[in-house]
Amino acid sequence: MTDLSAQIAAEAVAAAEGGPPVAVATLIRVPPDGLPPGAKMLVRPDRSRLGDLGRGPFEEAVVADALAALSAVRRRSFQTLDYVASGDRVAGAARPEAKSAAFYQVMLEVVEARPVLLVVGAGHVGQAVARLGGFAGFSVVVLDDRPEFASRERLPEADRVLCGDIVESLRAFPIDAGTYVVVVSRGHRQDELALREVVTSEAAYVGMIGSRRRAGAVLQHLLDEGFSQEALKRVRTPIGLNIGAETPEEIAVSIIAEIIQARRGGTGRAMAEGQAAKTSQQRTGVR
Repeated sequence: MTDLSAQIAAEAVAAAEGGPPVAVATLIRVPPDGLPPGAKMLVRPDRSRLGDLGRGPFEEAVVADALAALSAVRRRSFQTLDYVASGDRVAGAARPEAKSAAFYQVMLEVVEARPVLLVVGAGHVGQAVARLGGFAGFSVVVLDDRPEFASRERLPEADRVLCGDIVESLRAFPIDAGTYVVVVSRGHRQDELALREVVTSEAAYVGMIGSRRRAGAVLQHLLDEGFSQEALKRVRTPIGLNIGAETPEEIAVSIIAEIIQARRGGTGRAMAEGQAAKTSQQRTGVR
């Protein structure tokens, strides 16, 4: 490994372990007279970079796309992007240089710390959410005020288990734009206490379990207390995607699916529906 490769790898590891996020661009296809495939460039949020892709307009276009990827609310971990030497992006069949191979193909990877899944409530649903959240790549923290529920034995998949007063614990917790909050506590009162502490936070996602009637009562109480409609509209409740879930495990699947949708910008529609619509457009000539 060259010194430059080692530096890029070290900075990427630091980003994954909690440092500032970075984007790593790797050339995977180049014109005959270009840099060799495998060349890398690391881009930081402040526009500084480590390594280069030959300078010029192509490199500047990659830097711009890397910065856009780093600043996106709904970040994609990986993208494969095609460019011509002028820096213009091209894609698929629209790529006029496909036959001559006079284009660059870049794999763009955003490297950042794992997002945090903060689960308020360690009952059966919270336990299942913690298990699936860890599997989905989140750093899982579970909070409950009941020692018999907030235990490492019950929650082995969690990175941290917090047992303490709900309000005090949430006030002390560092909630930021990389935090996804799931309120699945044991009752109406605990839900309201938790929501009051997180609804105006920077959290990327706030979801609360409960029927429309129960959730509506909690939201109305907060509205009466002076919380804004704008803040309350952020709350996903009833929580999760509508997949007909009944068991705690199925409910957890619907919750994690909604969180992934919020994080990645998905539609929540069945993949087959999207394909059917695309096929129909192709058959009818609709674009």
